Amino acid sequence: MSSAASGPSAAPERERDPGRASIGTLLSGITRDTSALIRQEIELAKVEARTEIGSAAKVAGMFGAAALGGFMVLLFLSYAMWWGLSNAIDQGWAALIVAAIWALIAGVLVAVARQRMRGLKALPQTTSTLRRTSGAVRGQDDHRSG
Repeated sequence: MSSAASGPSAAPERERDPGRASIGTLLSGITRDTSALIRQEIELAKVEARTEIGSAAKVAGMFGAAALGGFMVLLFLSYAMWWGLSNAIDQGWAALIVAAIWALIAGVLVAVARQRMRGLKALPQTTSTLRRTSGAVRGQDDHRSG
């Protein structure tokens, strides 16, 4: 009987009972389970990414259509302003006035955008964290922020 217990049927019995399993068997099980978990998480992330990308593409298409609609509104309002002004002054001057208004709007937008662009900081939190991490790795105590 003792020879049957130490034979081929003894190994599966040890794997089922963690108290009798060897360290190698336990580590093998942990590695196998961790690999399976990681593969499942990667597959879940792929499925979620595909779903999110599809939704984001639809939303981007809607924003694109809205931008086109907004452009058409501005175009026809500009035409209406041009025709309205042409009742009081020559058409050429009316067109020039509408173009000057749009040039002024564009100039203001460019100035505001340039000012805000100068105020941008490239990844401020990441830069700060990397500075602290590199200092910690080198053994330096760096409490500076920003």
